[in-house]
Amino acid sequence: MKKQGFSKSERIKRKNDFEKVYNFGTTIYSSGRKLKATYFFDKTNERGLIKAAFAVHKKAGKAVWRNRMKRLLRESFRLNKENFYESLDLSGYMLLIVFSPNTLNEKTDKKIKLAEVMPSLVEIMSKINVPEK
Repeated sequence: MKKQGFSKSERIKRKNDFEKVYNFGTTIYSSGRKLKATYFFDKTNERGLIKAAFAVHKKAGKAVWRNRMKRLLRESFRLNKENFYESLDLSGYMLLIVFSPNTLNEKTDKKIKLAEVMPSLVEIMSKINVPEK
């Protein structure tokens, strides 16, 4: 795992993992309710790992806006992922997390910037608590 990369092993790709997150996960929101994250702790025998996915609903805007939103979410996660690993003690757990915009959409936020997305994503990650062992 690179410090500043976002490799394929750090992405949620399997349908089974998405179903775990959406069926059994917990949803939290940023303070302005701009972003939401649904997460699930999966017990594993390996060292702690964070797997992330980024989803933007079709009603949020046109394809160009949705793709930009996903790129900004990915970049925010990539730049701050080292801080997340330091703040969370994930030994024995794998964190599956799906980020998506909640109140952000193309009508209200035509030109979205990284500076608008990153603080909300960092705040969401700081709200996550690892379950007791």
